[in-house]
Amino acid sequence: MNRRASGTAALLAVAALTLAGCAGADGGGGGGEGAPIVVGSVNTISGPATFPEASQAAAAVFDAFNEAGGLDGRTIEYKTLDDKGDPATATASARELVGSDGAVALVGSASLIECEINAKYYEQEGILSMPGIGVDTGCFASDNISPANVGPFNDMTLTLQYGSEVLGLDDICILLEIAGSTRPTYQAAIDKWTEITGKEPKYVDDTVPYGASDYTPYIVKARDQGCKALAINPVEPDAIGQVKAANAQGWDDVTWLYLTSVYSENFADAIDNAGAGIYVPAEFYPFTDDNEINADWRELMEANDIPLTSFSQGGYLAATYFIEVLKGIDGDITRESVSEALKAMDPIENPMVGTPYAFGTQNTAGWPIILKSGTNAWEQVADDWLRIGK
Repeated sequence: MNRRASGTAALLAVAALTLAGCAGADGGGGGGEGAPIVVGSVNTISGPATFPEASQAAAAVFDAFNEAGGLDGRTIEYKTLDDKGDPATATASARELVGSDGAVALVGSASLIECEINAKYYEQEGILSMPGIGVDTGCFASDNISPANVGPFNDMTLTLQYGSEVLGLDDICILLEIAGSTRPTYQAAIDKWTEITGKEPKYVDDTVPYGASDYTPYIVKARDQGCKALAINPVEPDAIGQVKAANAQGWDDVTWLYLTSVYSENFADAIDNAGAGIYVPAEFYPFTDDNEINADWRELMEANDIPLTSFSQGGYLAATYFIEVLKGIDGDITRESVSEALKAMDPIENPMVGTPYAFGTQNTAGWPIILKSGTNAWEQVADDWLRIGK
């Protein structure tokens, strides 16, 4: 049966969580009774595309949990490392956390590349990872990694599905920013949309770079191809540059089908001319209007000066899920016991997501939102989750 995840406030209200024993010296997590439970996180915090909020949010959840007494007096020692978007650094970071620090699990990570690079190592070491934001292909193709978010590939299918089936758009073109070996996985996401709808993209450009100083050539080329809508997978600064490039070209009737990576108040503030509208299938329940669903998350983020973004929602949820599972472990808290508990966990329902979380399953739902010209504010355009194929 599903369990409804209690919010952070409820987690912190637990005065004592009785778990017998101590961490096994050979199972990660550190020494004897009362020793901290070591949890790690590999993130791209610097580089061309960054995701700092996920681990910041997870850290805030763990800090609050520790302040409330932790796990029968044991605190969570959360160690975050920056892989800088560099393969060698990502490799070294994982080995530091898993091999040297003895982490029992990785939670709340958000990296451009680390899942694909470290998946086999995690498998060898018998450790599981719960990224707050899964980005690369490896995050969704390994039995040892299970992100809290929908991910860019399912998000691409969702935004295409919304554009063609709900908005009734034709002549949809796709522009892709490719990191690592993600191109085939994006193609699979596009093919899934075609399988569901029978529609195909008018044009695909997979040469769009991360962090370009000027996106005008790519925008002009898409317009010349006869595109009426653009489905693109950028990070926020790139998306701002793309919309501004279209504005400068007078392309004011294009519909933008973006991913959750651009959903932020900062992006909305930066865009005055949104063309025919900027649509996003938000991976988590929309946070840009006050609501009870996001209340615990919002309060914790604001208290810690963490940006209100979907990335921080993902990190918050990953940490919250992890604590919920940790509470149910009988006996020693080791890498082995944590991995066993995660693999055996019942799905956890949370109104912030459209799919219950269980390790090894994928979230396939997004909540459609729009940014209209002249509003500088996101609005909901649905009263329920959009699900792939439905």
